[in-house]
Amino acid sequence: MDFSFSDEQQALREVARKIFEAEVTAERLREIEKGEERIDRRLWTELAKANLLGAALPEAHGGSGFGFFELCMLLQEAGRAVAPVPTWATLACAALPIARFGSEAQRERWLAPVIAGESFLSAALQEPDNVDPLAPTAKAARDGGGWRLSGAKFCVPAAFVAERVLVPARTGADAQLGLFLVDPRAAGVRLERQLVTNREIQGVLTLDGARVGADAVLGDPRAGRAALQWLVERAVTGLCALQLGVAERALRITADYAAQRQQFDRPIGSFQAVHQRAADAYIELETLRLTTWQAAYLLSEHETASDAVSIAKFFAGEAAHTVTYAAEHLHGGIGADVDYPVHRYYLWSRQIELTLGSGAAHLSALGERLAG
Repeated sequence: MDFSFSDEQQALREVARKIFEAEVTAERLREIEKGEERIDRRLWTELAKANLLGAALPEAHGGSGFGFFELCMLLQEAGRAVAPVPTWATLACAALPIARFGSEAQRERWLAPVIAGESFLSAALQEPDNVDPLAPTAKAARDGGGWRLSGAKFCVPAAFVAERVLVPARTGADAQLGLFLVDPRAAGVRLERQLVTNREIQGVLTLDGARVGADAVLGDPRAGRAALQWLVERAVTGLCALQLGVAERALRITADYAAQRQQFDRPIGSFQAVHQRAADAYIELETLRLTTWQAAYLLSEHETASDAVSIAKFFAGEAAHTVTYAAEHLHGGIGADVDYPVHRYYLWSRQIELTLGSGAAHLSALGERLAG
């Protein structure tokens, strides 16, 4: 069997890497981190010009018509550059489910501006005191032809720049669920600033009778459980792809440093202890790579992938933790210097590790499914 990427996939990766390497410099990152939004709109525009934002979106709306696997390749490159743009939030968490479950009017309204780089979207998949994104506690009640939403969400990425936030909520008894496109600036919505581990600005979203019309509902508002699972599995796997890029680049920076840093008149990379630590990190990285692509492939082929997704997220926590901790350790004191790039990869890996469930949480869920 041939496990290599196709020519089209390789071309997508090369274009994405070229843009990220040109735009995401250390100086540019420092500039963005001092800003109010912490988002590089210039980079977002460059990605749109190359039609990378539409890589996995329908050709009918200006996209390239590739699949979820290709989106994960783009996310890997974004993680490799620790790029300050909401590729994961906008594409994996919002645009993709709109393309899959939205009406033709919804797809026309929201996908074209994203593909053109003119707008951002997001999704509110995490709640305080609730570790299961498939069982939201937020509620939606009928209000004439629309719905009124109540509840709280936190760690909502790109919340302050998003045109709409996709909000899962319970719509009735027997775990009936719906997916709603909420305007974060609408009446009944309160948005509070939240600074997270990787210096990204996210939001705490409080819904107090926020009204949405019937045109803001994705699919059947009482039969959204399957749609939510579809969304969460792709969101989690997208995080794993981001994490793969983060860990991959952290280890490459460390290898280059170990080859140049001299101690006792020799590069530290020649020491056996450094060899062993780097080798352990490399093995963990390859485990993360294998499990991520396995989950991404199954999802892109519309196969059952719940177990593969949990396994990938487990290693996105455990393997990336090993890799980035080794990177910090092998750098010595300079690894903690905020003027040196490797610290960002450590922060990003911690943020991704705990987003949408820790490795322990996914391992527990996997165990329950196997036992059942």
